[in-house]
Amino acid sequence: MGSKNCPESPRQKMINMMYLVLTAMLALNVAAEVLDAFKVVDFSLLQTVKTLDIKNDQIYSSFEQAFVENPTKVEEWKIKADEVRQKTDSLKSYISQLKEELVRVSGSELINQENPLTSEDFYVVTEKGDTLKIKKEDDLNSPSELMVTQKRAEELKGKIIEFKNELITFISEDDVELKETILRELETPDPPANLKEGTESKSWEIQYFLDKPLVAVLTLLTKMEIDVKNSEANLINYLYAQIDAGSFKFNKLGARVIANSNLILQGDEYFAEVFLAAEDTTEQPEIFINNRPVEVNNGKAIYRVKANEAGNFSWGGLIKYKTPAGIVKNYEFEQPYQVTKPSVTMSATQMNVFYRGLDNPFDIGGGGIPKENLEVRMTNGTVIESGDSYLIRPDELDELGRRTTVSVYANVGGESRLVDTTPWRVKKVPDPVAQVAGQSGGAIPKERLLIEDGVMAVLEDFDFNFKYTVTEFTLEATGQGGYTNPWNAVTNRFTNDQKDQIRRLNPGNSVFITNIKAVGDDGVETNLDPIIFKLR
Repeated sequence: MGSKNCPESPRQKMINMMYLVLTAMLALNVAAEVLDAFKVVDFSLLQTVKTLDIKNDQIYSSFEQAFVENPTKVEEWKIKADEVRQKTDSLKSYISQLKEELVRVSGSELINQENPLTSEDFYVVTEKGDTLKIKKEDDLNSPSELMVTQKRAEELKGKIIEFKNELITFISEDDVELKETILRELETPDPPANLKEGTESKSWEIQYFLDKPLVAVLTLLTKMEIDVKNSEANLINYLYAQIDAGSFKFNKLGARVIANSNLILQGDEYFAEVFLAAEDTTEQPEIFINNRPVEVNNGKAIYRVKANEAGNFSWGGLIKYKTPAGIVKNYEFEQPYQVTKPSVTMSATQMNVFYRGLDNPFDIGGGGIPKENLEVRMTNGTVIESGDSYLIRPDELDELGRRTTVSVYANVGGESRLVDTTPWRVKKVPDPVAQVAGQSGGAIPKERLLIEDGVMAVLEDFDFNFKYTVTEFTLEATGQGGYTNPWNAVTNRFTNDQKDQIRRLNPGNSVFITNIKAVGDDGVETNLDPIIFKLR
């Protein structure tokens, strides 16, 4: 919405232009003709004020009538319109009192039967209805003293700024055009400095009220009244249009059911809202569920039933709605739902136990509950989501499964419900077996042993991606005479000295690999059993 709600008439534009021309002429000379012209402009402006008052009163009357017909829909906007009227009347009253005070200070006569008004007189009508005849139309001192020296113009400017800032709070962020119209119409900017003349910047107060004749100041104040009433008109037209702005235009009605969930756990409550789509909440329909009338609030009814048994169920009903033409139409509806027992299946996808220090893959099945509605929690560890599955990271060993439980919760109807809890054991990753050439001991050809690179730590029958690395070992060999020589390695590879020692051996000699140490992926060091080979 913008200024198109109350556009400026050509006549009003002409009056505004005349005021500007006359103001410019004042800078040259305050001639009698100029003063008379101001009288004409002021009279025309006063007529415009009366016209705007009538138009605005008609809009307020429309608010009153609409409120009587539909208070629920209109109340919000009528309250805002009443606030706009109060704020406008307050500012207009202030301007009117200011005009009266200017006239009284400058000198005036009360018009009555003994002192009638002539066609040549310039006058002001007060808020109380008194008519004051102006004695000194060309008075330059009184307006300057009251408005500038006593700072009444500064007070007026503050009230105008406050007024326009309050008005735009009633306008939504989307209606930029209307906001700009009101801000522009109630502008009070200081004029720019005339650098060519070397003058200092003037204030808005000095520009319009210092050394201006009384007739010009009164005309200016009347013009401000018009600006205030125009802004009021724009805003109340906008507010009146908002009464139906939020109303939907539709050509089809239909019954709608919104349930808390179509999947209910046994023992829970099935909950659903039944309403007529696009229905005006100020007109209540009749709703029947399973052939029984139910209470309707804000156009909605609620259906509740205890889900005591598992299975597939359905329910339905009828909505009766009276159209604006007075014809009652029926809208049927039916809604299915499923009740399932609260159960889940939990499984560790690699083993039936958890291993400390590992990411144990874990999966669950919700027994009809979508996975996105399930949550896994555990004691003695951490649960991490990994795609559609989970990873379990236990903290401490729990061989008997007394301190480690995994619980599954389901989000049902917006609430977290415990579905199942099971105990689990936490074991240490088994120790590896030291091997050379795939053997942990026994007879081995000398040539086979010589071509091997070193000692491996092997986890037998363990499906996890976890490995050990041999970090050191000692090789001893029994030669002729029964003596043994130890040779150390600080990696898992045979050293050159160890290889030379093996080359000197003969079939029947023994090779001992001892002091084997290995470190797992978790950083824990383990001592492995020795390997004893007999060469052949």
